[in-house]
Amino acid sequence: MLELPSWLPSPVQVAVPLALAASLALVWRLDRPRGRWGRRLRSRFVLGVPWGTLASVCGVLAVYLFVQQGAARWRAPLTLPFSSWSYLYPTGWLFAAFSHAGPGHLVGNLTTTLAVAPLAEYFFGHFRRERGHNPFSSWRSNPYVRAFLVFPAGVFVVGLATSLLAWGPIIGFSGVAFAFVGFALVRYPLATVVAVSAQGVVRTVYRALRDPVAFGSGGTSFSQPWWYGIAVQGHALGLFLGVLAGVLVLYRRRERPDALGLWTGAVVLGVSMNLWAVWWYRGESSYVLYRGLGVLFVVAVAALVAAAATADARSLSVPLVEDVTRQQVGVVALLIPLAVMAGVAIPVNLTSVDGASVPGEGPGIETGGYTVTYAEGVRNEKVSVVDVELFGETTNVTTSGVIVVNDDREIWTQQVPKARLASAGRLGVRVGGLGWSEVVGVQRRGWSVADGPTAYQVWLHGPDDDGWTHTYASDPATAGPTLANRTVDVVPANGTFYLRVSNDNATFRTAPMPAVNESVTIGPVRFEREQRRLFAAVDGTRLRIATRENRN
Repeated sequence: MLELPSWLPSPVQVAVPLALAASLALVWRLDRPRGRWGRRLRSRFVLGVPWGTLASVCGVLAVYLFVQQGAARWRAPLTLPFSSWSYLYPTGWLFAAFSHAGPGHLVGNLTTTLAVAPLAEYFFGHFRRERGHNPFSSWRSNPYVRAFLVFPAGVFVVGLATSLLAWGPIIGFSGVAFAFVGFALVRYPLATVVAVSAQGVVRTVYRALRDPVAFGSGGTSFSQPWWYGIAVQGHALGLFLGVLAGVLVLYRRRERPDALGLWTGAVVLGVSMNLWAVWWYRGESSYVLYRGLGVLFVVAVAALVAAAATADARSLSVPLVEDVTRQQVGVVALLIPLAVMAGVAIPVNLTSVDGASVPGEGPGIETGGYTVTYAEGVRNEKVSVVDVELFGETTNVTTSGVIVVNDDREIWTQQVPKARLASAGRLGVRVGGLGWSEVVGVQRRGWSVADGPTAYQVWLHGPDDDGWTHTYASDPATAGPTLANRTVDVVPANGTFYLRVSNDNATFRTAPMPAVNESVTIGPVRFEREQRRLFAAVDGTRLRIATRENRN
């Protein structure tokens, strides 16, 4: 069978864009617009193209490819130095809103932007709408300035705002994407719902072009709840910023949307875009989702947006205040949640990790100002930065896994959860800064005993190290079965696993774990290892006593 060179597109990859083009040609023929679509776009865009959206997408993509080194490592970009850890670390909050945790994160935000931002830019417009006004009479109204400078500059400012006013570290363009949604929503609620739905179409077509055939199989692996990591407060912040900007433009242009349509669009978008996914930490890799509270939040936001956007300039009787209009009240109502978010964000983001001890009992790897180590049951210094207890929840939570600390960059984070390392066995933690990066290797090995827990150890490998550094050993694991009234423990210590046989809580004897296809005898018990399985034999009885951890 003839195989095409790997650099040539497959027939399916060629067929997908051709099918799209043919479908659009058919629709054009059926609709017979006679230039109507083009005239409408050119009335709002320079040459009918949303240049600001394209410039913003290119800017975000450039950050991923060149700042985060995604061009060299598409699936493993550098993320740690480009999150908004603190106001005391400018590089973080300057790049956080325009950086991404991985290719899926990037593609998700850019497809949303490509679907919704043109509608927001259409509302903004490259041309001023006053009749008889010469758009080239000043730089402020110049359509090229508005398209290539003003709109991208607004995107940058909103990105900085989502970074500065978020509660704790964030990374990603989603706050700005939600700002696009909020801005377009107040003027075109139905079209915004359609555009957000189209985001799924754009993403699916992209994936079809990239990987036209996908393969999968059943298996087990580490996973977090789907809602873990959703920065709801960052999304809400972006939405309110976009709505506020859109409402101000409506007031200026004296336009008033339909209240029911706007409320419906806000509810549909809030639910479909998971704005209701309010969650918090509950413990070690355990989280709580407040679904009911989240739905109430979405409904309240929809009511607030509808009330503010449809307010007119009539005076409103307010105690102790004279000559206040409904529009002014609407603006204040939108500013209140933004003020609350800022009130929480400022003290949180002004905190420092200086003096925070590096957790763990074993040695860590130090490189470029970073310390990478492994620890379990330690206080999460970033979540617990402000000690608060509310509604039965607390910020004083513990964490286990690979911890990364950098005092100069105000970084303290659990980079790899304990369960993820247990599933993968070996991972790399990328650290670095502008123009450089290094990888610290982490590996875990363990033995799961029959009817009992797992005994395991963790090693680290620095970029300049010749070997692995032992950093953590778990408690011994006791097997459930007893052999000749004796218990069997797997004991991890100093990078080696030992077998310990005890009688009446007194240690009888200890010996190292036998190598593959070898055996060791401790008292009356003979231990035989076959690949990953360890068997124990005594008085003619043989049973499997432990299994080495399997790696997916």
